[in-house]
Amino acid sequence: MSGIGDYIRQQREQAGKSVRQLAEAAGVSNPYLSQIERGLRKPSADILQQIAKGLRISAEALYVQAGILEDRPADSGVRAAVLTDPHLTERQKQVLVEIYESFRREAQPSATTAEVISVTRNPPPAEPDGDSESGDSADPS
Repeated sequence: MSGIGDYIRQQREQAGKSVRQLAEAAGVSNPYLSQIERGLRKPSADILQQIAKGLRISAEALYVQAGILEDRPADSGVRAAVLTDPHLTERQKQVLVEIYESFRREAQPSATTAEVISVTRNPPPAEPDGDSESGDSADPS
C-alpha cells in the first residue's frame, strides 16, 4: 500500500510542495495526506483525483500506481513523462498525449495501409500496350 504513498511523496517533493500545501490544494486534511504518504491509508479514486489536481499531474498516473488501472503497453516513457511533468497543465498534458498517440498510430499502419502506401509510392511497371508478349520494348529516344 505504501507504493502509492511513496509515489505521491516523490511527486510532491518534485513539485516543491509541503504536505500542508498539497493537502490544501487537494482539499484533504494534512494528517490524512500524511497517512496516505506513509502507507497507513489507502486513498479512494476520488481522493487520488483531487491529489492529482493538487500536484498538477494526471489522475491516471496515480490510478496506475495505486493499482486501480492497469499500466498501458510500453511507450518508451514519453507518455509517463508528459503526464507527470509538473510544469504542464492538465489540458496541455491531454493534448500532448493525444498528439503523441496519433503519431504512434501513424508510425504503425496496418498491413493493408502499408501495402497501399507502398504501391502508391512505387507503382508496378506499366504493361506494354498491344498484344505483343515478346517483351521487346522499343526505345522512344
